[in-house]
Amino acid sequence: MDFRRLIYLGIGWLSLGMAVAGIILPILPTTPMLLVAVWAFGKSSPELAERIRNHRVCGPPVRDWQDHGVISAKAKLLAISIMALMGGWLWVYGNLPVWLTLLIIAVMAGAGVFVGSRPSTAR
Repeated sequence: MDFRRLIYLGIGWLSLGMAVAGIILPILPTTPMLLVAVWAFGKSSPELAERIRNHRVCGPPVRDWQDHGVISAKAKLLAISIMALMGGWLWVYGNLPVWLTLLIIAVMAGAGVFVGSRPSTAR
């Protein structure tokens, strides 16, 4: 097994582990971690990538994104709502310098614009 394949395999397993942890911990995004895992497994173990793509629960959003660039309306609403709530919480209760708080909120706003701009259904 060559070194590059081992690196991709390691990235895939690490991302998959983070995705599983993201099911429990709200600070880790599950679907983006699954997308990274599928990408890495695609380069190291296509069978594992297909197992994720064909998973009963996790497979549909991964396939929708990879095949059509689609984020469901429900997922968009959830993601943007959580980012807005966390930005508000950070602004009110955060103990960071104002510039850092504003930077974090700006990054979340940019991510929210990106998520909101993706189609909700395949064309």
